[in-house]
Amino acid sequence: MILRYIIKPPPLIIANFKRLKHCVDYTKVPKLFEKDLEEQHVRGSGPGGQATNKTSNCVVLKHLPTGIVVKCHEDRSLMINRKKARAILIQKLDNLINKEESVQAQIDKIEKKKSEAALKKREKLKTMKEEWKRRENIK
Repeated sequence: MILRYIIKPPPLIIANFKRLKHCVDYTKVPKLFEKDLEEQHVRGSGPGGQATNKTSNCVVLKHLPTGIVVKCHEDRSLMINRKKARAILIQKLDNLINKEESVQAQIDKIEKKKSEAALKKREKLKTMKEEWKRRENIK
């Protein structure tokens, strides 16, 4: 059985770019095949005490064709960590393969345009306010 995982944008990206998400092109995102993955379940580390030390819920994924290794131990659930590890691996593959056309690069471009537009607007309002003060002789 071959499973394919397609990247979905994280919830924060959807919230920030709800109006602009139609501008991001997801067609070039690589697909993951189970035969290309080597998965290990290891014991996690960090706070949590006995619950963390006795359970093997940390997922280590290795993409065999590229050699990229991803480790995910964000949650106590093994299944959630597996899904998150696959999403992270797809994002890293996308950045490696597509470079400037990757989803993350497209989102960064949109974010940069938005911040530049906001800066331009602030500068314009500042100059207008200074002109108004000069006209009205306000100090």
